[in-house]
Amino acid sequence: MSISIKSRKAKGRKFQIEIAKYISELLNIPYGKDELIASREMGQPGTDIRLLGKAKEEFPFSIEIKHQETWAIPAWIEQAKENKQENTDWLLFCKKNRHEPIVVIDAKVFFNLYKKIIGDEKSG
Repeated sequence: MSISIKSRKAKGRKFQIEIAKYISELLNIPYGKDELIASREMGQPGTDIRLLGKAKEEFPFSIEIKHQETWAIPAWIEQAKENKQENTDWLLFCKKNRHEPIVVIDAKVFFNLYKKIIGDEKSG
Protein backbone atom coordinates (compact mmCIF):
# COMPACT_ATOMS: atom_id res chain seq x y z
CA MET A 1 0.00 0.00 0.00
CA SER A 2 1.42 3.36 -1.05
CA ILE A 3 1.51 6.36 1.25
CA SER A 4 -0.27 9.47 -0.04
CA ILE A 5 1.64 12.57 -1.12
CA LYS A 6 -0.06 14.51 1.70
CA SER A 7 1.19 11.96 4.26
CA ARG A 8 4.71 12.02 2.78
CA LYS A 9 4.86 15.79 3.02
CA ALA A 10 3.55 15.71 6.60
CA LYS A 11 6.23 13.17 7.54
CA GLY A 12 8.94 15.37 6.00
CA ARG A 13 7.57 18.53 7.63
CA LYS A 14 7.52 16.83 11.05
CA PHE A 15 11.18 15.81 10.67
CA GLN A 16 12.14 19.36 9.59
CA ILE A 17 10.45 20.80 12.67
CA GLU A 18 12.17 18.21 14.89
CA ILE A 19 15.58 19.26 13.54
CA ALA A 20 14.73 22.98 13.86
CA LYS A 21 13.73 22.41 17.52
CA TYR A 22 16.94 20.50 18.22
CA ILE A 23 19.10 23.29 16.73
CA SER A 24 17.05 25.83 18.70
CA GLU A 25 17.72 23.98 21.96
CA LEU A 26 21.39 23.51 21.11
CA LEU A 27 21.89 27.23 20.46
CA ASN A 28 19.34 28.47 22.99
CA ILE A 29 17.74 30.55 20.22
CA PRO A 30 13.95 30.38 19.63
CA TYR A 31 12.60 28.82 16.47
CA GLY A 32 9.43 29.59 14.58
CA LYS A 33 8.02 31.45 11.60
CA ASP A 34 9.43 34.88 12.52
CA GLU A 35 12.46 33.69 14.49
CA LEU A 36 16.17 33.27 13.62
CA ILE A 37 15.57 29.52 13.17
CA ALA A 38 12.64 28.27 11.10
CA SER A 39 11.54 25.23 9.16
CA ARG A 40 11.03 26.24 5.52
CA GLU A 41 7.62 25.61 3.98
CA MET A 42 7.43 22.42 1.91
CA GLY A 43 8.14 22.98 -1.78
CA GLN A 44 9.94 26.30 -1.24
CA PRO A 45 13.40 26.70 -2.79
CA GLY A 46 16.49 26.83 -0.60
CA THR A 47 17.61 25.09 2.54
CA ASP A 48 15.06 23.14 4.61
CA ILE A 49 15.96 25.00 7.81
CA ARG A 50 16.33 28.78 7.62
CA LEU A 51 19.05 30.16 9.89
CA LEU A 52 19.52 33.91 10.24
CA GLY A 53 21.87 36.22 12.12
CA LYS A 54 23.26 34.75 15.33
CA ALA A 55 21.82 31.30 14.52
CA LYS A 56 23.70 31.16 11.22
CA GLU A 57 26.90 32.43 12.87
CA GLU A 58 26.74 29.77 15.60
CA PHE A 59 25.54 26.95 13.34
CA PRO A 60 27.10 27.70 9.92
CA PHE A 61 25.42 24.95 7.91
CA SER A 62 23.03 24.83 4.99
CA ILE A 63 20.64 22.06 5.95
CA GLU A 64 18.88 19.56 3.70
CA ILE A 65 16.43 17.14 5.33
CA LYS A 66 15.09 13.86 3.95
CA HIS A 67 12.64 11.47 5.60
CA GLN A 68 12.17 8.72 3.03
CA GLU A 69 12.15 4.96 2.83
CA THR A 70 14.18 4.79 -0.38
CA TRP A 71 17.45 6.64 -0.13
CA ALA A 72 19.29 8.48 -2.89
CA ILE A 73 22.24 9.89 -0.93
CA PRO A 74 24.30 11.10 -3.94
CA ALA A 75 21.33 13.03 -5.36
CA TRP A 76 20.51 14.48 -1.94
CA ILE A 77 24.12 15.61 -1.48
CA GLU A 78 23.97 17.36 -4.85
CA GLN A 79 20.76 19.10 -3.77
CA ALA A 80 22.39 20.15 -0.49
CA LYS A 81 25.39 21.53 -2.40
CA GLU A 82 23.12 23.44 -4.80
CA ASN A 83 21.27 25.05 -1.87
CA LYS A 84 24.45 25.79 0.11
CA GLN A 85 24.56 29.37 1.33
CA GLU A 86 27.66 31.54 1.41
CA ASN A 87 29.98 30.99 4.39
CA THR A 88 28.32 27.69 5.34
CA ASP A 89 28.92 24.00 4.78
CA TRP A 90 26.18 21.66 3.59
CA LEU A 91 24.67 19.22 6.07
CA LEU A 92 22.23 16.42 5.26
CA PHE A 93 19.87 14.86 7.82
CA CYS A 94 18.35 11.53 6.72
CA LYS A 95 15.69 9.42 8.39
CA LYS A 96 13.81 6.25 7.60
CA ASN A 97 10.79 4.90 9.49
CA ARG A 98 11.74 2.97 12.63
CA HIS A 99 15.39 4.11 12.35
CA GLU A 100 17.34 6.84 14.11
CA PRO A 101 18.24 9.90 12.02
CA ILE A 102 21.74 10.18 10.61
CA VAL A 103 23.83 13.10 9.42
CA VAL A 104 25.89 13.18 6.24
CA ILE A 105 28.67 15.75 6.06
CA ASP A 106 31.65 16.37 3.79
CA ALA A 107 34.66 14.42 5.12
CA LYS A 108 36.97 17.47 5.07
CA VAL A 109 34.45 19.44 7.13
CA PHE A 110 34.13 16.56 9.59
CA PHE A 111 37.90 16.28 10.09
CA ASN A 112 38.25 20.06 10.49
CA LEU A 113 35.52 20.02 13.15
CA TYR A 114 37.22 17.09 14.89
CA LYS A 115 40.59 18.88 14.87
CA LYS A 116 38.93 21.95 16.39
CA ILE A 117 37.30 19.85 19.15
CA ILE A 118 40.57 18.09 19.98
CA GLY A 119 42.44 21.40 19.91
CA ASP A 120 39.87 22.99 22.22
CA GLU A 121 40.08 20.05 24.64
CA LYS A 122 43.89 20.16 24.74
CA SER A 123 43.98 23.92 25.31
CA GLY A 124 41.15 23.88 27.88
